[in-house]
Amino acid sequence: MRRRSLLLAVPAGLLTLAGCGDDKADKAKTKPSDSPTNSPSAAPTAKIVAGPLPEITKGTKFGQKPTVAKGPGKASSDLAVKTLIEGKGKEVAKGDYLQAHYLGQIWATAKVFDNSYDRGNPTVFQIGVNQVIPGWDQALVGKKLDSRVELAIPPKMGYGEEGNKQAGIKGSDTLVFVVDLVDTFNAKSSVKGQEVAQSNKDLPKVGTNTDGKAPSIDVPKTDAPKKLVASYVLEGDGDEIKETDSLLCQYKGVLWADGKEFDSSYKSGRLAQFQLAQVVKGWAQGLTGKKVGSRVLIVIPPELGYGDQPPQNSSIKKDSTLVFCVDILAKA
Repeated sequence: MRRRSLLLAVPAGLLTLAGCGDDKADKAKTKPSDSPTNSPSAAPTAKIVAGPLPEITKGTKFGQKPTVAKGPGKASSDLAVKTLIEGKGKEVAKGDYLQAHYLGQIWATAKVFDNSYDRGNPTVFQIGVNQVIPGWDQALVGKKLDSRVELAIPPKMGYGEEGNKQAGIKGSDTLVFVVDLVDTFNAKSSVKGQEVAQSNKDLPKVGTNTDGKAPSIDVPKTDAPKKLVASYVLEGDGDEIKETDSLLCQYKGVLWADGKEFDSSYKSGRLAQFQLAQVVKGWAQGLTGKKVGSRVLIVIPPELGYGDQPPQNSSIKKDSTLVFCVDILAKA
């Protein structure tokens, strides 16, 4: 079976660097090849059974890195799923962006091939829509947030007959995962940060609604600033963003010249998932240092946006100043 990489959900042409086609930019659009968020082609719906499953010997609490024993005997040819900790959060829905910590190892050897705990940040991926290995899609939709779920995934529901050589997974290997379900996001998500005064009358004013609808952006009838502006509208309490981070965001963009909208995740119904290294410089510089859970106003002068090379088939003209409001939902 052919393994394909998960392309990140970046709106075509607008957030990405104009004209980028080099290897570095292409690599920035994919998940690491040893991640469970790289899926093979779609597999048939599996029968789900209760076991057998290996024992968790250490790190048994939600959010703790687990230590998992080798598989007890022969693994089932069916997908085995057990909820170790039953959370009380909302149910994970098909199409949600699921934020989760996980550890993955091989059934027969207990060799760990990947885990998010050591990286210190849960991963984010879209669930139930063939963007991750089929065992994850079929086991995690319908589970509640704050749950810990253990999975034993047979090859046909994992990486198939080819396995994943880079991760040391053979085509015959059953995979064991422990997954902590942290949060979910969708097209109706908004941040819930604390409102920050917008007192500068020479800058756009951004709406502070947190109902999942697009905030208003009112551009003043003044000259655009010559330098980058990046200021809080709602300030969250999450981690500060580093220039090497990947993010999951809602956003809306308008032109300073006439206030007209040219792009919006609210309108497309598709969240933006991207590495800061792959977006226009104004976004990368403006979001670095800001906190997760915040809404940020970014005013981007032409030299940090698209300059004289605006995206094709957009309403952005040469040397346009761009205005964005960005909800930083999560590190991704």
